[in-house]
Amino acid sequence: MTESGAVITEIPLSEPTPVVSVKAVVLEAPGRGEDLRVRISAPTTGRELPIILLSHGFGSSLDGYGPLADFWASHGFVVIQPTHLDSRTVGLPQDDPRVPRIWRFRVEDMKRVLDQLDLLEAAVPGLGGRLDRTRIAAAGHSFGGQTVGNLLGLRVHDPVGGAEDDLSDPRIKAGVLLATAGTGGADLTPFAAEHFPFMNPDFANMATPALVVAGDKDDSPLTVRGPEWMYDPYVLSPGDKSLLTLFGAEHSLGGIAGYEVQETTDENPERVALVQRVTWAYLRHALGIEDDGWTAAQKALSDGANPLGRLDSK
Repeated sequence: MTESGAVITEIPLSEPTPVVSVKAVVLEAPGRGEDLRVRISAPTTGRELPIILLSHGFGSSLDGYGPLADFWASHGFVVIQPTHLDSRTVGLPQDDPRVPRIWRFRVEDMKRVLDQLDLLEAAVPGLGGRLDRTRIAAAGHSFGGQTVGNLLGLRVHDPVGGAEDDLSDPRIKAGVLLATAGTGGADLTPFAAEHFPFMNPDFANMATPALVVAGDKDDSPLTVRGPEWMYDPYVLSPGDKSLLTLFGAEHSLGGIAGYEVQETTDENPERVALVQRVTWAYLRHALGIEDDGWTAAQKALSDGANPLGRLDSK
């Protein structure tokens, strides 16, 4: 076992359980133009199960992020994955009138999931009566990170309406933002400013507890600032926040977006395993389930000596 592998095992895990996954459950979505398709993955055992809403990155779908969804579900969470309108499986044309507001449709998708938990619970055999609706978190990668940020209090200067509406949702008690964009304006490349005008977040009100995960080699073509741009959700937001910096990681953070996906440019199974364990431990801590795993993660990663990453909190 490598040194980094030994450190990863210091974060204790519950025993994995079999998982049942149901897709695609269809939620009616008036005004969206497309019904909302959702995947639910749940452990076959256990009661009072906490919930994670998982928002995919640009172009992905409910079938993405297996390394995270499968891990979280096998270790006690119910994971719910909507397919947003930007998914390649939807095939929305670039001249579709919904495109300028697609970031807002994403947030509405997540709220619709919360509004329809009864229907989603009933769609999974054996899940009835086993959800803990007081313990709900949201996690998102890339564009999905901004979506989750909106639920935590992040505000976007709407390029269509001009407002910076509060889209936060008190039902979401904690968040995980993975490889999530920083501030807009002069920090964007000309391409990003032209094609993604909604990338203009204000983190000043993002007060809900969150873990930010960023790669120190995630040099996005959307910003002129380099990898440190991805630290903004941690640095610029108030409240209880933590930052997991992954050494050597690019935008896929070692391969979280899926099994053997072409988008992964920095494939690293140990890095993915670290993300799995740290996010799991953090969410159990933030949702008030138990603190042992998070305490162990902080101890193992707080001094920067681990070759995989460093964990900071404020």
